[in-house]
Amino acid sequence: MDFRSIYGQGFARVAACTTVCHLADPAANAETILALLAEVDAKSAALAVFPELALSGYAIDDLLLQDALHEAVVRGVDRLVTASVDLMPLILVGAPLRQAGRLYNCALAIHRGRLLGVVPKVHLPNYREFYERRHFASGAATDGGEITIGRHSAPFGPDLLFVADDIAGLVVHAEICEDLWVPVPPSSLAALAGATVLANLSASNITIGKAETRRLLVQSQSERCFAAYLYSAAGKGESTTDLAWDGQTIIAENGAILAESPRFADAAQFALADIDLERLAQERLRQGSFDDNRRAAGVESEDFRRVPFRLAPPKGNIGFERMIARFPFVPADRARLAQDCYEAYNIQVSALEQRLAATKIDKVVIGISGGLDSTHALIVAAKAMDRLGKPRSNILAFTMPGLATSEATKSNAFALMKALGVTGKELDISETARLMLTNIGHPYGAGKNVFDVTFENVQAGLRTDYLFRLANLHGGLVLGTGDLSELALGWATYGVGDQMSHYAINAGVPKTLIQYLIRWCIVTQQFAPEVLATLDAVLQTEITPELVPAGAGGAVQSTEAVIGPYELQDFNLFYVLRHGFRPAKIAFLAEAAWADAAKGEWPQDFPQDRRHAYDIGQIRHWLDVFVRRFFGFSQFKRSALPNGPKVVAGGSLSPRSDWRAPSDGNARIWLDDLDKVPKA
Repeated sequence: MDFRSIYGQGFARVAACTTVCHLADPAANAETILALLAEVDAKSAALAVFPELALSGYAIDDLLLQDALHEAVVRGVDRLVTASVDLMPLILVGAPLRQAGRLYNCALAIHRGRLLGVVPKVHLPNYREFYERRHFASGAATDGGEITIGRHSAPFGPDLLFVADDIAGLVVHAEICEDLWVPVPPSSLAALAGATVLANLSASNITIGKAETRRLLVQSQSERCFAAYLYSAAGKGESTTDLAWDGQTIIAENGAILAESPRFADAAQFALADIDLERLAQERLRQGSFDDNRRAAGVESEDFRRVPFRLAPPKGNIGFERMIARFPFVPADRARLAQDCYEAYNIQVSALEQRLAATKIDKVVIGISGGLDSTHALIVAAKAMDRLGKPRSNILAFTMPGLATSEATKSNAFALMKALGVTGKELDISETARLMLTNIGHPYGAGKNVFDVTFENVQAGLRTDYLFRLANLHGGLVLGTGDLSELALGWATYGVGDQMSHYAINAGVPKTLIQYLIRWCIVTQQFAPEVLATLDAVLQTEITPELVPAGAGGAVQSTEAVIGPYELQDFNLFYVLRHGFRPAKIAFLAEAAWADAAKGEWPQDFPQDRRHAYDIGQIRHWLDVFVRRFFGFSQFKRSALPNGPKVVAGGSLSPRSDWRAPSDGNARIWLDDLDKVPKA
């Protein structure tokens, strides 16, 4: 498959459809369904789901028991099966069908000229406005059955799964309306047996507030089952004798809504989305309790009959019907971002409170550079002291200018320490660094401008050494400032360096989120105005370790010029750590998110001049850097990571939490996969 083929990258395109109903007119409904199917087929969808009783209409009451209707339904089924021969999607459509002397509310699975199977509704509502038992029998205990509809015969029962032979992980289950509203839906058992795509053919009249209830049910079921869930409700044309209809369609995956169509539409329509089958498989693999629950529930794969079909999807680029967030750690939705920042900040504050209380240490020792990470760690410490009822002067903050410190970061550091009311001091390490470089025979000690890793680490190590000895002297706890992104890339000096501390308060927070945590503190006025002004100045500062003197023209050492843009590397980290994706798939997603700065959403108040775009060549280059550093180099630093709280759902890199890996591993198989990515 082409690199840009969604089917080659583990996705499948699905559609939740709703039509304009023609009451008790299966022939007209069949044509309406086929007209919409032509549009869905043109989109190269693998699955199209239509409403409950779409072939006859739902709200036709006792007309459901008329022989004329039954015969018309048989003709309508034949029309759909025959016309589907040249259509790509697996079709799920609702119809009333006679079987063994009873009438059943059914979902028919049709594909390329074949009736694959018929699934009867199990749970029949017979309360308030519903009285389905007047007409229908429950499909319970019909497992293993067969049905004949005109000239078509197929398996019949709720025990059917429809499995694509040529698309790994595409296993479809159908249930009908009320089946979702019960404590243990049939789809739960189907998911435990291996179904990954759960479809609900629904009629579901609309009342005030019901749309949100449906939405919650669909989201919840998709998350509990680690599945995609498609919901299709009846709309315009259904009888309004006593009820009304809104035609709600929803596509959810693992708790997230991927697509919805407008409600109360005047015409047939569909919601379209590309679901990630590989992600669903990963979630089930990682969370072993999913299969444990299958065993506890007594569900076996043999409980369901598997009906194969061959999709034969296109191998080329058909576009991508899915929104990929540029910043997976930073939601674009304003309300969600505010909530995430509130939770992240308070997770850190409460974690530090607990550590100080448990160790009976009432002083914090911290190095302040004037950059993002140390600034955020300092304001977390200040809030923790406030909540513990201790003076902020118990925070011993040291700015330690070295051989490359700029005036801008130094002034930010002093302004912040003063504004917060902590005990702030300067401890210049320049002379000590020169002495050490001279004593170990480094060329810089002999007057040569050699700014290598030893030159850098002498300064980083001295700063950490001083902090630990100051903690000894004052009875304090050394608060680490390094973040999750730096740990992923190994951008930290090991041992006697910024990799080590008594408590790594930022170790669970990615760089892209730290910027927003500081911004959130400003917006929500967590501190006095003079503090907030300094925080804003810090946000405007270039990210730099300041271990190498500024170059010609005053250009400072740039971290991102060496290890890549943090916005891209955090993207890569999320999909490696949270989902275990292959590099080629991560590159595919990164191109969708980052290729065009004008498309998609940006987080709240993101500066216009920093809205970057990256082409596939740049994405591949920086992903190569990530893979080499993350898998091939830096694990030994993470294996000796000090304590610190997990903050983001995307994961942490603590060897006692989300990530355990050998320190002597290698990156070969990930680099091999990266070769699948185009270079331009």
